[in-house]
Amino acid sequence: MEDCIFCKIAVKETQAEIVYEDEQFIVFPDSNPKAPFHVLLIPKKHIPSLREVGEDDMELMGRLLLTAQKVAQENHLKGYKLAMHVGKEGGQEVDHLHLHLLAG
Repeated sequence: MEDCIFCKIAVKETQAEIVYEDEQFIVFPDSNPKAPFHVLLIPKKHIPSLREVGEDDMELMGRLLLTAQKVAQENHLKGYKLAMHVGKEGGQEVDHLHLHLLAG
């Protein structure tokens, strides 16, 4: 966890342009965008990937989707795509659960 770039962003050890932040999540632009609007939503709690999500994370995962909805509304997105890569074989590049929100 101490070498996790997303954890460092969450605790502000590494700079990022913050699009949205609350007690549980931080949202910032993807460094390699695939769409005109492409942000990453990450929980401040370190979870390596969706594989490691447990029953005690159910509320967190629901709030993740509601946060994506809120960010989309705040940015006046009429339509958007949500994507999550799971594991290296699934295209996950950073071992910290994150949700891609893309539009445009």
